[in-house]
Amino acid sequence: MTDGSGSSDAFVLGDLAPGAVRVRYSPSPTGNPHVGVIRTALYNSAFARHYGGTFVFRIEDTDAARDSEESYEAMLEALRWLGLHWDEGPDIGGPHAPYRQSLRHDIYAAAAERLRETGHAYHCYCTPEELDERREAARAAGKPSGYDGKCRSLSAEQVAAYEAEGRRPVLRLRMPDQDVTFVDLIRGEITVDRFNLFDYVIVRANGQPLYPLVNPVDDALMGITHVLRGEDLLSSTPRQLVLHQALREIGFASGPLPRFGHLPLVTGEGNRKLSKRDPESSLQLYRDRGFLPEGLLNYLALLGWSIGDDVEVFSMDEMAAAFDVTRVNSASARFDLKKAEAINGVWLRRLTADDLAARMVPYLQAAGVLPTPVAEADLELLRAATPLVQERMTVLDESVGMLGFLFAPGAVAFDEDAVAKVLTPDARPVLEAARSRLAADEKWTTETIEAGLRAALVEELGLKPKHAFGPVRVAVTGRRVSPPLFESLELLGRERTLARLDAALLRIG
Repeated sequence: MTDGSGSSDAFVLGDLAPGAVRVRYSPSPTGNPHVGVIRTALYNSAFARHYGGTFVFRIEDTDAARDSEESYEAMLEALRWLGLHWDEGPDIGGPHAPYRQSLRHDIYAAAAERLRETGHAYHCYCTPEELDERREAARAAGKPSGYDGKCRSLSAEQVAAYEAEGRRPVLRLRMPDQDVTFVDLIRGEITVDRFNLFDYVIVRANGQPLYPLVNPVDDALMGITHVLRGEDLLSSTPRQLVLHQALREIGFASGPLPRFGHLPLVTGEGNRKLSKRDPESSLQLYRDRGFLPEGLLNYLALLGWSIGDDVEVFSMDEMAAAFDVTRVNSASARFDLKKAEAINGVWLRRLTADDLAARMVPYLQAAGVLPTPVAEADLELLRAATPLVQERMTVLDESVGMLGFLFAPGAVAFDEDAVAKVLTPDARPVLEAARSRLAADEKWTTETIEAGLRAALVEELGLKPKHAFGPVRVAVTGRRVSPPLFESLELLGRERTLARLDAALLRIG
């Protein structure tokens, strides 16, 4: 695993056999999938695969006001696109189905009632106004402003009086009068003072179970052994561990308490947390730009962890083999778009030319460069052109600008900045000489095109290559930057090349 001594594995596994590891990924179906939660899924998947364990995919959709079926389907589709596979989940079932919390209300109601019956939880009749008033008074007195336990020991008469007023109680979990200590897999031992542990609500007055109840209940019943989740949830862990212990004491669950590891935050500009409201947090943004699943996952893996030996490019199989959760950095990880693009570019260059061509097709179609369906002749041209751009690309949507000129049936679309800077009156003699020479060439190959243009423009006109070939490049591609010029002209063909030179000459006037 991590080293010959196996010390890290012993710390992580405890008394568990590796194959007994069970982890879960449990997103809420709200909005577009976020790169931070995708990284959480990736780390859980790698952890499970490293130990030969089970990866559970569970949907936390108890908030009807925020959750949507559209977001649920988007999450499923995104994970499948990325190639992340789970062993149990809402779409494939498993021994602990259903895997959507919206379908498990009877389970939560039974757990809540059992906790109340055994005294681990109690009804609280305090109104929001009363709670606010007491919190303000506690703050003014310099005391903790959490729930003060007023309803912990109500008499039957007090309960009857509150109910006679028509008050509907919430259900609170009774926290212990002692500190809570646990060992985080990433951050080490953490102790929370008992004075900062307040009885918290697990069921609303309308009977709706809340996340602090349903999440531990599901983890307990599904046998989750390790919980890897975001640092932003660290403050809730002591409370959840208390609830886990209570569920075992009442016989609602069995087995050891899960081990927790809290992953570093993913930050954006200014090192602030990357939220769902930030455009750069959306997974769809990177799909639309043409990131490869391999490249994006590779970069996300580096947001808090490394495979070692300064290696930054690796497959998901390599990650799973090497993954050691104790080597996850506790410091926040900044999402660096330039680095993400660079790593994606490496993966683009690892593809075969045919594979890359196939992956470019949807982007070329979306831009109107290629039709749907694509003619075989266009596919052949794309495959031939792919090696010309493979070393220059970082994301797939760059193919539109780089290769679009090859598929334009007539005049090319000019970049106006290129026209202003390159297709000036000074370019007329260059284009005229180029057209004359190319029209006279008997063969149309990369070699003859290059030889002819060098002879006509560099040797006869005495131009430096930059000034010789720049106008020709803009005339035939519409851009100042393009695939290698001579190879591009061969693929474009004699007739279209000459026609575009003529059009450029007309434009100059």
